[in-house]
Amino acid sequence: MNKSNLLIVVTGSLAYDHIMTFPDKFSNHIMPDKVHMLNVAFNIESLDVHFGGTAGNIAYNLALLSEKPSIHATAGIDFEDYRKRLDLLGLSQDFIKILDDAKTAQAFITTDLADNQITAFHGGAMYRAHEHPLNVDNEAIVIIAPNGIEAMTDHAEYCQKNKLPFIFDPGQAFNALSADQLVKSVHSSTVLTLNDYEWEWWQKKTDLNQAQTLELTESIIVTKGEEGCQIITRDEEFELPAVPNLKVVDPTGAGDAFRAGLLYGLSRKWILKKSAQLATIVASFCVEKQGTQNHEFDLKNIEGRYGELWGEELGR
Repeated sequence: MNKSNLLIVVTGSLAYDHIMTFPDKFSNHIMPDKVHMLNVAFNIESLDVHFGGTAGNIAYNLALLSEKPSIHATAGIDFEDYRKRLDLLGLSQDFIKILDDAKTAQAFITTDLADNQITAFHGGAMYRAHEHPLNVDNEAIVIIAPNGIEAMTDHAEYCQKNKLPFIFDPGQAFNALSADQLVKSVHSSTVLTLNDYEWEWWQKKTDLNQAQTLELTESIIVTKGEEGCQIITRDEEFELPAVPNLKVVDPTGAGDAFRAGLLYGLSRKWILKKSAQLATIVASFCVEKQGTQNHEFDLKNIEGRYGELWGEELGR
């Protein structure tokens, strides 16, 4: 890392994702008039276990960008396989706390032939992330990604007190955070990141419109999948398109990949637009593979796709 760059601190979850495929439609095995007494079993055709979690996914993409972020998270007694993976990626585990009486977070996702999904999630060690307070000694930029609720609010308060630039990304934790927690946590943030559905809910849940939200955060980025993203600041508002003509295999994890690209740019003190342009490129590689950490790229790949879409050199 160049000494002039900010250290990237990634907070969020570490998880194992169990991806299962049901070779039929759920609707063929569920009687609508009996859902009040549901008792069904699905024979699964395939089972794959992937490395996941918001902190793990963001750190993975940063590693592909040749970054060495500091991962601040909690994991459980079954973390050994993940530890080995982080070793292979050259990522430190100095700030990952292992709890010897809990399991690492686990997601169990079953998809049918109509792309319907049934998901069960056990937070495990993630639910106790607040037992591992944030501690940053260097000049840094922090992302507060979906995690245990108390940890997210504590991390935001830490960044506010220590005047650290930070991205607040409620994501999958959005519904679990109260309106008061959302408002307090986004205060003094550099960027609030949401998808378009969450942005609508943000305004309803907090009762804050766009202008009022921008009194709390410097900028808002709303991701819109294949429609790209919207950048909203106190001075301007504009849209960026997604990378066209992609063979989309699985959009899962694209949001985390986007945030990794955003962090890469902001840690180098790039303007928000350029950082978001890079983020768009990083996310494009993720959607071309199934899973959140199975895609690969290097900076040359990134620079090539960046130049094609934006008509300019990336630079570093």
